[in-house]
This record gives sequence, structure tokens and C-alpha cells, in this order.
Amino acid sequence: MQYDFKSLPDRWNTGAVKYELMAQAMPEISEKKDVIPFSVADMEFIYPPQIREGLKKRIDQSIFGYTWPTAEYEDAVVGWMERRHQWKVKKEWMVQTPGVVNAFFQSVRAFTQEGDGVIVMPPVYYPFYAAVQKNNRKVVENPLKLEKGRYEIDFDDFEKKARDPNTKVLLFCSPHNPVGRVWTKKELEQLADLCIKYDLLILSDEIHFDLVLPGHKHTVFATVDRPIQQQVITFTAPSKTFNLAGLQLANVMIEEKGLKEQFKEELAKSGQGMLNAIGYEACRIAYDECEDWLEQLIEVVAENHNSLKDFFDMHLPHATVFPL
Repeated sequence: MQYDFKSLPDRWNTGAVKYELMAQAMPEISEKKDVIPFSVADMEFIYPPQIREGLKKRIDQSIFGYTWPTAEYEDAVVGWMERRHQWKVKKEWMVQTPGVVNAFFQSVRAFTQEGDGVIVMPPVYYPFYAAVQKNNRKVVENPLKLEKGRYEIDFDDFEKKARDPNTKVLLFCSPHNPVGRVWTKKELEQLADLCIKYDLLILSDEIHFDLVLPGHKHTVFATVDRPIQQQVITFTAPSKTFNLAGLQLANVMIEEKGLKEQFKEELAKSGQGMLNAIGYEACRIAYDECEDWLEQLIEVVAENHNSLKDFFDMHLPHATVFPL
């Protein structure tokens, strides 16, 4: 089946955050309605038709009562992780939250105390800072190095920061947002060795792990060939992959039972209960039925990436499109 990646829906006056923000900030541009804002990472592509049809059936059931994840939902998540990422997760590792950002905010509270150090790797997605600072923890910066036009982890600096006994957690982004690096298995193994050596808990935001361009391979941090699995918490979601951010659903994978219970206790403190019934069903359909849509999407995104790079090389040579 060939999917439609040409039609762009009109998102004005729908509450779409990036359009509303642009209208507030630049009304003179917004009135023309011919500019696409790049401020928030959701796509302009229409989500897969299988999700639309499946949600219609779910709506026709006429009841939206309190909803748990079903066995079919859990099977879909387990199957996706194994097929796409060669990661054999177990159902009992899963905890659902309203989103990845929500999950790592909750994790910072659950696994650190006020004043504890949390390592981040700037330039990085701004909520990483907020999760630390708004919870009265200490941001410990381990800046990425720009070497020969490519961002790299500064392992020497990381070890200096990790050695401090006040440093408790690495808040990690993989693939990295915003620089786009897809960390190699070797890089992850080196990082894992240091986290084991200094007993750091790893909070690994892997929300973009399905959107890796041809020529690159994402490795789930928890799968590296190191005894790291008991100290990694992995944040995943279908939202970036299938353009479903508004349905507010993430799957957090926690293999170590004590950490999982600690995390769930933090969720309970904030009053989190059952989640969005439609979000559950959209995720199940996406993972069970929409893999071919994703394959075509990646081809389109890769083509767009190459076109943009060619344009910059020709017309804006001082602008840099960093390699992944």
C-alpha cells in the first residue's frame, strides 16, 4: 500500500501548539498561513489510516470508561520492541505515563533527593534542565564536543562529573535531541562502563528511536553488552513515530523491580491513575498494523533531509547540517 505523504492538513485554529505559538509571536506572518513552524517536534504528515479506521471502531463502542492496558496492548508493545529494536522486553517491566517528559520529571523526583546532581549533555532538549531545576536538583553539565563537524560525548569530562559522590543520575537522550546523533554501540558501551563504575542510574529518553535514517542503527541503551540492565530506565512512546503526541501516552521500561515500585509510588504521590483509552488503542494499532507506514515515512524524511542539506550547501553554505 502506498501512503499519502503529500497532503498537508490545515492545522490552523485547531489548538495545535506550534501554530498557536507562532500566531502569538509573529501575527504578521501567521496571517498569511503559508509558513510551517518548526518550533515543536510533531509532523505535518497525516497519521496512518489504520489508526483512523481503528479509532472509529473504538469510538463506536460508545463507552469511554476507566481503562487499563489490555493484554493485546501489551503484546503489541512487546512485539514492536523485539521486531524494530531486537529488545526482548517483558510485560511486567512496563509502566504507562501521560508522556515521556512527564516520566522523566517523575523519575528525577523518585530517584534523587534535593541537591543531588543530575548529568545532562548540552545542547539538549530544554525539559531536561527543567526536570532537574524545578525539582531543586543540581544540573551537572557534560557538554558534547563538536569535533570535525560532528558532536561527540566528552568521556573524560563525563568521568570527572560522574566521580563526584553527589552525582546520582545521567539523564540521557538517545538519539540525541537536538543534534540528531545516533549513538554507536561502542559509545554506549563506554558510557555504560562509566555509569557502572560510579553507580549512576541512567534515565534514557529514547522517544525518537524509531525515526533513524538509513545508514544508521539505533541501539537501545538497555541492550548493550554490559551488566547495565538493572540501572537503566528507558522512556519510549509512539508519539513521535506516528504523530500521536496529543494522545498523551508513553511506555516506561523498568527491569529492576525495586526501581519500578519506587517509580510507581512517585506516580501515586502525584495522583496519576489510569490513562487515555484512545491513546492505548492508537498505540496498539500503530505497533500492530503500521510498520509499513513507518518504513515509507523514513524514506520520505530521508529524502527531505537530503534536499534540505543540498539547499543549504548551495544557498547557505555557512549553515551546517550536522551528520547523524
